[in-house]
Formats: sequence, structure tokens, C-alpha cells
Amino acid sequence: MSTTETVEELVAPVLSALGIELVDVESHPGHLKLTIDREPPLDIGAISGATAAVSHALDEADAVPGGRYELEVSSPGVERRLRRPEHFARFVGSEIAVRLRAGAGCDGERRFVGRLIAADATGITLEPSAAQMSERRLSYDDLERAHTVFDWRAALASAPSPAERHERRNVRPSAADRSRAAAAARTPSRPAAEPTGAGEPDLPAHTRPARTDLTMIDDDRHLTETS
Repeated sequence: MSTTETVEELVAPVLSALGIELVDVESHPGHLKLTIDREPPLDIGAISGATAAVSHALDEADAVPGGRYELEVSSPGVERRLRRPEHFARFVGSEIAVRLRAGAGCDGERRFVGRLIAADATGITLEPSAAQMSERRLSYDDLERAHTVFDWRAALASAPSPAERHERRNVRPSAADRSRAAAAARTPSRPAAEPTGAGEPDLPAHTRPARTDLTMIDDDRHLTETS
């Protein structure tokens, strides 16, 4: 059994207990990379917890030969690698890119990009781009690498224009305005000072009580004293 298979068999149940899916394992000399995923999306805390659990399991089993190695645990990103039949089944209807193993291509062609229209236990059916014409049935054994393709054009088209972003900035109060408003809401108003009587001398400057101002900077409170 290869190191990748050993790690996958050991780590998958550990992550599953945390509600996390093991998407991919890549093993290189001195470096082990795990790609994980879940719904709702992973945050830094979840990745940190998964890394600690995986590291402990690997050390206990001494699963990585050579002793010293770097462990990398990350989320898939916008373009997700596809390895197992269930990965492909999940993305039927999406655009994917595949690269075939040497000698497995038709007419020497090894790279295809198109819409994944079917996926079963033995392979996939790909509807290539217009330039490549007909559908292609590809066996999992012939695939060297496959991943989803993120539609950057659609993402850019749905993003607000510079004019819209400028308008939003003008409408939204600035951080300084929000800080001043928050400080004003939290600082009790001072009563107006009563006039000093004719026979009551004003206090010297060095005996006046210090004034404490509460300011808000990026939603963090800072107390400053000014005399």
C-alpha cells in the first residue's frame, strides 16, 4: 500500500468524526498535503482543529516514512480536484478539465475541457467544447488529473462596477464616523458647568481633575487621559 493510500485510510475516519470530508491526499518527499472540505464552509478554527487531530493520528501510527515531514491541510479553493467517483457525481452538470494518462488519449489528445454530463462507478461522460465536437466517454483508470473549472467571467459580470462600489462607499458611513457615533452613544453627557460664585476662587490648573475620554478606533476601545 502506498503512503497516500495509507494516510487516506487512516485520516478519513478521523476527519469524518469532525464532520469533515477528506478530498485529496498528496504525498511528496518531506511534504504531505491534505485537502479537506465540509458544509458549512471551513473556517480557520475548523482547519486548525482538523490539523491537530490529523497530526496526532499520523504520529501515533507512524504512517509517513522518513520521520520528518511537513503537514499541510487546506480547503479546496475555487477549483476543486476530482479523484473519486463520488466527487465526479457531485459535480455533474459543471464544467471540468481533465488530463489523461500518457497513451490513453485519442489521436494524441490528452487534455479536455467541457461539461460533465454523467458519472458512474467506472467513468465519466464529457461534453467537450464546440471545437472538440462529440461527447467522450472516459474511464477513471485513464484519468491522470481532473478538476472543476471556475467561471471567472460570470463572477466578474456579477461583481459591482467601480461606479457602484464608489456609490456604496459614499452611502456607508466611514469607520471614523462609526467610531465617533459609538463613542458618543457610550459616553454619558456631562451636565453644564455651574457659574462660579463671586466669592469662590477658581481652582488652579494643577488641582483640576483629569478628564477621561473614550474613543473608538476600529471598534476597539482605548482609554486616554488628558489634563
